[in-house]
Amino acid sequence: MNNLQSQFAQALLALYQPCPDGLFSSNGADPASRFAVYRNNVHSSLINALADSYPVTLQLVGDRFFRAMAGMYVQAYPPTSPRLNEYGSDLADFIQGFAPAASVPYLADVARLERLRINAYHAADAPVADSQAVINQLQQLPSLGNVRLQLHPSVTTLQSNYAVVALWAAHQTSDTVARLDPWHGQCALILRNGLEVEVFCIDSGCVAFINSLNNQWPLEMAMAYALDAATEFDLHQCLGLLISHRAITHIKVQP
Repeated sequence: MNNLQSQFAQALLALYQPCPDGLFSSNGADPASRFAVYRNNVHSSLINALADSYPVTLQLVGDRFFRAMAGMYVQAYPPTSPRLNEYGSDLADFIQGFAPAASVPYLADVARLERLRINAYHAADAPVADSQAVINQLQQLPSLGNVRLQLHPSVTTLQSNYAVVALWAAHQTSDTVARLDPWHGQCALILRNGLEVEVFCIDSGCVAFINSLNNQWPLEMAMAYALDAATEFDLHQCLGLLISHRAITHIKVQP
């Protein structure tokens, strides 16, 4: 980006910076006023994009607060990609350090869950293994030490000190959230099943197990990490969840 483009971009995102030098209007109108209109449209479109990406985060704090917070984010973090769905990928980290949001401490993790849903929706396609074929192959394995499960690219997890899954789910219906306890920590599994992004509440052992599979660890080692995280980890229940929701693409057996 040359110097002129850089100055234009900086002025475009800084609400109180003067109109860049050298601009003119073809119809004779004041370039500063025309630039102000253009700048306002850019800001509004970016804030609207964030509101569309984080609907539950918006609902938790209200439209006015969210848009004021999003406006500050836009000024501090301009887009780095032409794809609008990628904008705001680090909004949760911004919320974490945003002092006015401190009274809603679970807000950042809810935003993280919403971003993971967006990532899952746009994750690469991959053919999934037939559920019954996966079950049959697993039942015939003599050992788990040399077996690796390849998960769908959309599969990811989130571990939170707050009831992020319940908070998110409560805003998908018209049910009241008044009786919801946000201080009860929850873990989430996010995946795309076909074209539908699904969110499940899982335990910490299942999180450790799925993360280990995503790191290409063999089943035996993934189980050890899971049991270390939660002694009550249920392998069959966790595998059943992954299989039934078409999260496994294939099984790799090393010699």
